[in-house]
Amino acid sequence: MAQYLPLIALLLLTAGFGAISLLTSKILMPARPTAAKVMAYECGIVDVEEPPERFPVRFYLIAMIFIVFDIEIIFFYPFTMVYQELGGYGLVAILIFSAAVFESFLYLISNGALDWGPVQHLRRSSLLLASDRTTETTIRRVGSVGREADQVPSDDAVREVA
Repeated sequence: MAQYLPLIALLLLTAGFGAISLLTSKILMPARPTAAKVMAYECGIVDVEEPPERFPVRFYLIAMIFIVFDIEIIFFYPFTMVYQELGGYGLVAILIFSAAVFESFLYLISNGALDWGPVQHLRRSSLLLASDRTTETTIRRVGSVGREADQVPSDDAVREVA
C-alpha cells in the first residue's frame, strides 16, 4: 500500500485544486447570463441565419480520408517495431494492407473528396447533366415558405390582371 501513497496524494491534490478553482470562480464571478454570453461562438462570426438543413458530403469524405490514414498509421507503427521478426509474411501482409488503404483513398478521390473550387465543376458526371434535372427538381429551397408574394409575377399573371 505504501507504493500507492504518492499516487493517492497526487489524486487528492488534483481533486482539491479542481474544487478550489471551481469554488473560487463561483465566488469571484457570479453568473450573469446575457444574450451575447449564451450565444454560440465560432471563429468570431455572429450567426444571423439558421444553418442549412443539408450538410455537404465533401466534409464527410474528408473525415473518411482522415480516419483511413489514422488507421494506417496505427497499424504501421507496430509493424515498424517488429518488421525483422515477421520476415516475408509481414511484408506481404503490410503490402496487402497498403493496397487496401490506397484503394480506399482512390475511391474517395474519385468521389470528389479533394475537389475544391472550379475543379469540381469540370468533373461532373453524366447523371448530373441529365436534361430532366433542374434546380426546381433537385434543390429544396429552405426558408421559402411565405415568400411567394415576394416573387416577380409571371407574364400570364400580368396579362390576366391587365
